[in-house]
Order: sequence, then structure tokens, then C-alpha cells
Amino acid sequence: MTVITEIGHAKINLALHARARNGDGYHAIETIFAFAADGDRLTVAPAAALGLAITGPYAGALAGEDIATNLVMRAAEALRARFGVTAGAAITLDKNLPVASGIGGGSADAAAALRALARLWQLPAKDRRILAIAVELGADVPACFVSRTAWADGRGDRLEPMAAGALAGTPLLLVNPGVACPTGPVFRGWDGVDRGPLAKGDPLAAALSGRNDLEPPAVALVPEIAEAVALLADQPGVTLARMSGSGATCFALFADRAACDAASAVVAASKPQWWRLVTALI
Repeated sequence: MTVITEIGHAKINLALHARARNGDGYHAIETIFAFAADGDRLTVAPAAALGLAITGPYAGALAGEDIATNLVMRAAEALRARFGVTAGAAITLDKNLPVASGIGGGSADAAAALRALARLWQLPAKDRRILAIAVELGADVPACFVSRTAWADGRGDRLEPMAAGALAGTPLLLVNPGVACPTGPVFRGWDGVDRGPLAKGDPLAAALSGRNDLEPPAVALVPEIAEAVALLADQPGVTLARMSGSGATCFALFADRAACDAASAVVAASKPQWWRLVTALI
């Protein structure tokens, strides 16, 4: 039996500048997306009907959710309808990433579902209708569908590919204090001050000269975020430490894997209850 696996790569906002509140309830932002090698794991196999099973360490966080409203199922139903597919699929989502954590878990899962099901149902991978579905599903889904370093503006859905360059393979430590940080309240907490544009060019240089405008309102809701960023920034070999997205996950880039592993050990010793993931950028 054909079984196809895709990774829902953890999404990292190396910088995120909030520029304006739009009348449609969304915000105009500028951001640099990068992606981790690891994340949630999604598998699909042939089946008569469409179904979704959720496993993994964070499956419980989705236990009360109506499966029909899950982004993975919405992606699957939209893909089937758009291409007139009559076949089903048995979908399994191994949920390894914390939910409501600023690293694109749901968006990355939906994107992985689009990629996996397109392969299973033998749909043209570069058909623009698939990317159109990604846009309809949410602002981060198009970036997660591509899962490559990109500069973005608008709602974060207008993408300009960036050469990853030296970023590819950079050791990455993700840390989450275990407190959900819902996106809506964080955006509403932004003070509305436009502090200027986000640079383009080399992604690391642009990120280092940038900021995350959502960090202050996120810290106001989840003070542990400030503690996490400070702890990461204090570690030897760190090149950038910041909150990702709307939080509460924070990240640090390191000069080498040994420094990343050492930092992870420090976090484990001082905050054993925090979630950690040692990985690398792709």
C-alpha cells in the first residue's frame, strides 16, 4: 500500500514588523520566514473515505476539536473539491509541535497535507490551484507550503523567495514555556506604532537589524517569553535570540551544533518543564 509522508516544518519568523492595522481585521506585516528541518509528521494512505487520526505528544491539545474544522481536513476537502477527486485518504497527523505557539503548527500541517495528498492523488504539484487553496486557508499556509526562506508582506502571504545562503543548516534551538499564546489577543495588544520597514537582502543580516513587534504585547500576556528570550540570548555561541511569530515559542540560532546542544542542556537543567527542540534551518 502506498504511504506518503510529509513534514509540517516548524515555521520561524526571524523578524516580524507590524506596519498597520487594516480595516479587514488583519494587520499589514513584513516578515522573514525560515523553516526548521523538524516539525509535525503527516502520513497519507489510500482509503475509501477521507479521515484524520491525530497522534503524538500534543494530540491531547486537539482532543476537543471538531475534526471537520481541523486545517488538515479543510485542506483535504478543498483539494478534493477543486480537482474533482473522488478517492479518499487515511490521514495521520503526528503532533510534535505545541499548539498556539507561533511556529505555524496548524498552517504547516495544512501545507503538508496539500503536498502529501497531491502526491497520493497524482495531482500536478505546481498547479496554481493548490497554492490558491493555501492562500484561502490562512496567511501562513502559503509560506509553509513552500517551506523555504522568504521575505513576506501583506498579511504575510505575499512571498518573495530569499536565498537561504549561510542560514541553511544553521543549528536552531526552539523553546516554549508551555503557555498558549493565542494570536488574536497578541495582535490586538500591538500599540499601533509603525517602527519602520524590514530590510531585504541577506536574510540573517536583515533579521539581525530587525525585530519582532509582537514580542512586547506577547510578553504582557505571557511573561515567561521574556525569560525565555533572555535565557537563550545569554548562551555562548548564539547569533540571534527572539520570539517567533505571535509566541510563545522562542528561538536561538547558533554558530555551531555543539553550542546549540550546550544551550539546550542549560535550558533543560533550569527549566525542565519547558518544551525544547534542537534542530536546524533548511
